[in-house]
Amino acid sequence: MAEFTRQRGKRQEDSGLGSVLDLLLANARLVLGVSGAAVLAIATLAVKRLIDRATSPRDEGDPKAEQKTLEESWQDLALIKAAPKPPRKQRREDLSEPLLSPARPAAPGEAHAAQPRVCFAPLETPQVISSPPRCLTLQEKLLSHYSSRLAVPEKQASLALQLARSICAQLQNFLRSKCPELPFGSLFLSGPLLDGLEALTADHVHLMLPVVLDAALWSLIPGEDTVVRNPQYWMIKRTDLEYFSRGCSPWDRFIVGQYLSSNALNETLHKMLVASINWPAIGSLLGSVIHPVMASQDLKLEVKHDQVELSITLFPVVEMEDKVLLAAPPEGLVENLWLESFYRAEVLKVKELDAGDSGARQHCLRILNSICKSHPALHKLSGSPLTHLVLHLSATSSDWAEESLADRFQQVLEELVGYLEKGVLPSYFNHKINLFCELLEEEIDEMGFMLYRAISEPELLLKEK
Repeated sequence: MAEFTRQRGKRQEDSGLGSVLDLLLANARLVLGVSGAAVLAIATLAVKRLIDRATSPRDEGDPKAEQKTLEESWQDLALIKAAPKPPRKQRREDLSEPLLSPARPAAPGEAHAAQPRVCFAPLETPQVISSPPRCLTLQEKLLSHYSSRLAVPEKQASLALQLARSICAQLQNFLRSKCPELPFGSLFLSGPLLDGLEALTADHVHLMLPVVLDAALWSLIPGEDTVVRNPQYWMIKRTDLEYFSRGCSPWDRFIVGQYLSSNALNETLHKMLVASINWPAIGSLLGSVIHPVMASQDLKLEVKHDQVELSITLFPVVEMEDKVLLAAPPEGLVENLWLESFYRAEVLKVKELDAGDSGARQHCLRILNSICKSHPALHKLSGSPLTHLVLHLSATSSDWAEESLADRFQQVLEELVGYLEKGVLPSYFNHKINLFCELLEEEIDEMGFMLYRAISEPELLLKEK
């Protein structure tokens, strides 16, 4: 009887608790919505099971009953964890539509009129904080300029050299058959593309034509003793005419007065290049179009190939008494002057210095030549003047490692401005020669002004033209 009373009381309590839970669940649907009510129902059912197990008598010592109770507890816990999470409540100001009052009854046909729109708060666009651009140092800019603009494609350079060598061989064969009496030496290639101090593109090659003279019949007259009083130009004089009359030397046909005329030799060679050589036939063999430049004072050939365009300049050259003289007289009425060239000595000296200290002189020179050739105010500084300037600086500055490229570059600019202020840049190999002697005063002023600005802001010179 007592047990019955206890169970009845328990059923009444359960009935009362169930009524409360039913009322709570009924109203939860209105307050929390469908998903919220589902969550509450699952949680309530789990709690109710826990209460039942707490109020029911435990079978002490029954391991099966204890195991069953433990399993039910795990099931209840899993049930609670598996319950769907209610949607995150939206803020009132994020909604574009007013909230509908749940107490208002729906009008007839209103339920089928249109589905209620669910409005979500606009997603904020994530702000990507971009890091400020890194300022490159002068060293980094110089190396970037060198790698991006001064690297000659290997395929292009190889093709240009192959064409130049083929043309060199054809010209050599022609001269030997056409002028067997003139002792020309073996033609050879020269210039920046081979030596690497100035090359920007594979578009220019020098073709050197040795003029072999008998030292017993010819002598050199220093430039200071010539009519131009310029130590950079020399004259080649025919000697001992009283003992060795005209005609003893095959080059006597190019004598003007008593001097070997560079102009007369160039004119003869120009006529051969223009009128005597069948360049269309040679070009067809090489898969290109070759034609001599008619109006140029220099001996030039233009070569057009599908993959490269090449300019070849022919220089007659005399080597006597440790001098290298080119048939490149100055403009004017003087016909017999030969220009002393230091190009071979420049290249050898720069490479020798770089090899001795693993220096970056060649890098620096190629950058400087690139800047000057592309700048309208500085193009006359490219080539030999810059090389001699670097050689002068190498005598006082020993640190030419690549890590010091920016410092040496800045120092070259400062030194160059100083030489322009004086109007004199002495040759490294002959201090009597002023490499600025052919510049006009206005040109020197313009160069000096531009470079003076670049001392404080070297990046001006690295900008694209």
